[in-house]
Amino acid sequence: MDAIAVTAAAGLRSRMEALDLLSNNLANTSTGGYKADREFYSLFQGEDASLSLDGLQPATLPHIKRQWVDFRQGSLQPTGNPLDLALTQKGFFAVNGPNGPLYTRNGSFKTSSTGVLTTMDGYAIRGVGGKPIATNSEGPIEISSSGTVQQGGESLGQLEIVDFTEPLVLSKVGNNYFRSTDPKVKPTPVFDPAVQQGQLELSNVSPAESAVRLVELTRQYEMMQKAVLVTADMDKRATDDVARVTS
Repeated sequence: MDAIAVTAAAGLRSRMEALDLLSNNLANTSTGGYKADREFYSLFQGEDASLSLDGLQPATLPHIKRQWVDFRQGSLQPTGNPLDLALTQKGFFAVNGPNGPLYTRNGSFKTSSTGVLTTMDGYAIRGVGGKPIATNSEGPIEISSSGTVQQGGESLGQLEIVDFTEPLVLSKVGNNYFRSTDPKVKPTPVFDPAVQQGQLELSNVSPAESAVRLVELTRQYEMMQKAVLVTADMDKRATDDVARVTS
């Protein structure tokens, strides 16, 4: 196959993957605490790179080497709900997931039927030390900027808020949770968190920026698709001309 067509086809594939990431970001613009996925491009040489195209140097093809999560702060929205919490600095709320601790920036919480503070998915919010935080009455709940939970003047515990020195160890679980992929990397406590009660952190996806990126990727895809069609047409014409000459 023509080197130009191979390179354009590789570009088509990488843009399709980028469009998948972008479409997922756009679908989560209203998801609280959502962090956008981004792509990192690189050049690839396959194992058969020694088999050069058209007798030229082996082709290096564009591809998405990896995707990464943009942990930039999302804007805050006041809700007035005392169980809605937002972090205005680095860190994550720790929760007890079904297969171990999970971490989230989505502070939309509730109380379970047994009075335990949980996420909307029913995962218990971890207090310092890993124990869930249980309420003891129907009275109002007050949560300080340090994450201390009080009810009726009694302290119920302190939210476990942690951070990671190397965010690349975090992988997404669903759209709102993260899990550490390296058991050797332990979360570190945030000793001076900034918890805002009655507010929620919104998604950090910018619809305007995403719309511009969508147009950009679509145009790139169309140009590469045209390059594939042009080279295919050139190959067809060359084949027809050779057949005409030999006949």
